[in-house]
Amino acid sequence: MERPFFSIQMQRSDLRNVAIVAHVDHGKTTLVDALLRQAGVFRANEQVVERVMDSFALERERGITILAKNTSIVWGETRINIVDTPGHSDFGGEVERTLTLVDGILLLVDACEGPLPQTRFVLRKALESHLPAVVCINKIDRSDARPTEVLDEIYDLFIDLGANESQLDFPVLYTNARAGTASATTREPGVDLRPLFEAIVEHLPGPEVDSGAPVQLQVNNLDYDDYVGRLAIGRLLAGELRAGATYTLCRLDGTRVDCKLARLYGWQGLKRVELERAAAGDIVMLAGFEDVAIGETIADTAQPRPLPPIRIDEPTVAMTFAVNTSPWAGREGDYVTSRKLGERIEQEARRNVSVRVEQTSPDAWRIAGRGELALAVIVETMRREGYELAVSKPMVLTRQSEDGALLEPMELLVIDIPEEAIGVVTQLLSARRGRMQTMTTYAGGRVRLEYEIPARGLIGFRSRFLAETRGAGVMHSIFNGYAPWCGPIRARQNGAMISDREGIATGYAIFHLQERGRFFIGPQEPVYEGMIVGEYSREINLAVNVCREKKLTNIRAAGHDEAIRLTAPRRMTLDLALEWIDDEELVEVTPHSVRLRNRVLKTALRNKHRGGLSESAPAAELSEGD
Repeated sequence: MERPFFSIQMQRSDLRNVAIVAHVDHGKTTLVDALLRQAGVFRANEQVVERVMDSFALERERGITILAKNTSIVWGETRINIVDTPGHSDFGGEVERTLTLVDGILLLVDACEGPLPQTRFVLRKALESHLPAVVCINKIDRSDARPTEVLDEIYDLFIDLGANESQLDFPVLYTNARAGTASATTREPGVDLRPLFEAIVEHLPGPEVDSGAPVQLQVNNLDYDDYVGRLAIGRLLAGELRAGATYTLCRLDGTRVDCKLARLYGWQGLKRVELERAAAGDIVMLAGFEDVAIGETIADTAQPRPLPPIRIDEPTVAMTFAVNTSPWAGREGDYVTSRKLGERIEQEARRNVSVRVEQTSPDAWRIAGRGELALAVIVETMRREGYELAVSKPMVLTRQSEDGALLEPMELLVIDIPEEAIGVVTQLLSARRGRMQTMTTYAGGRVRLEYEIPARGLIGFRSRFLAETRGAGVMHSIFNGYAPWCGPIRARQNGAMISDREGIATGYAIFHLQERGRFFIGPQEPVYEGMIVGEYSREINLAVNVCREKKLTNIRAAGHDEAIRLTAPRRMTLDLALEWIDDEELVEVTPHSVRLRNRVLKTALRNKHRGGLSESAPAAELSEGD
């Protein structure tokens, strides 16, 4: 029988838990750098890299935040726990989990671009959680900044999302994160970030805590330490945690296990510090719970009260991860078996609550996530850890309506392009079933278009979009609900050139074949039968011999030798490969290589598999002549 307890609701005045949220590349991580620096976290002579919170290697390479991270600073007598969140919509699961940790948000909006799709997403989640906001209009130093219009757009967004009067009464600051300044008006330039610190302390509430309630902490994130093992991160909602005490782990399946809290950690700046105790409202890290999963509750042993599971929006895109079955499998990777691959995928499913995993065969798994980028990051992380695998083309997840109609996920697409690119971009999007919602013209010859488009219409679109706009276009998208099936969408326009044998590619063969399409490989690179070596200029696939050498038996007249001039190959990165492949193709991923291949490697079997479609005749002609 549970003993009764007496709880007193109180609000801590010495603590603020804040999440910094914004669209990608609006300056969240740069602002955190400035906050840490001006709060005295770094020594005067300490060398600090830019975007210090982006500690994950992929984050620094791609220039985006992928994982939410915690830091803590002290301003006056108030400790401010700050959580830096991702800005890309594909990592929305990280944002949703983060909002359960905090009591307010710091919303950043670019002074030129204004609110974009991810701004709408994170703000909607914050308003649903009844979190107050402090609004920062960042990059106020830009020559094309338009702070007055952007502020009006922010108010319109709040109203459009159903904000009440108290939520509309938010303070506005104008910041330059790179310079580390903030000001309450645009007329007076800022000197430092003191106005921002004061706004956080004054306008965002401290956590409401239950002083007499038994311990309750929901695991929000996981980490790992080589010395103490798995680490659980969460916010203590009630009670008091003490290192060395025993608590009950309430699992998602309803079972309960008693575990000893071996270590208790907090944050001091970017450093993890060991604590003896933690009070309600603190964001802490716990060691001693080896089998803990995200969403589970750590509770008082005498009165274990599990919390509801963390609710995450459903994924919309899926890919198949399978064991590498190419002729060169096992040459470059450390982990190549189905057992190792399955263990790693299961670990990913436990750590990342925004993905869903389904094993479709003994050596293949179907992984569903928010978007192509989220799944590509998983693949890239696995290859850097030494795994070999084959992945399929991303496919959207459909569902049935109540009346039996087929529904597909839709995206709200926002693109910024030069005026001269409007024609070609609208033509591309109309072919992919996109419907224009609004078109806005800005100073400087830029145009912003908003489209509603099926999610499958965006698969493979980014590279084509950047090519047609010559790199001057910017696109962002976010999930926008489900709609009836929009009809067929023609995917890739061109076929593939597929190697018909194993060997070493020669410059002579590539020279005589390059007029047929664009190659992905160069001379002296090894190939195998069934490997895709280039993009054919026509719609069908073409089997080619890229290993043919120049015969030296004939006597040739002087001057009859041809000068070989090769076009530079188009090198396929992982992201480009996932966009390019079709349903019948796979991407072979190893720690050192990204290769494209057909599902059926043997040329004769592939012709039969495609219903007798003749590819070998042109291939034979090309393998003997130019």
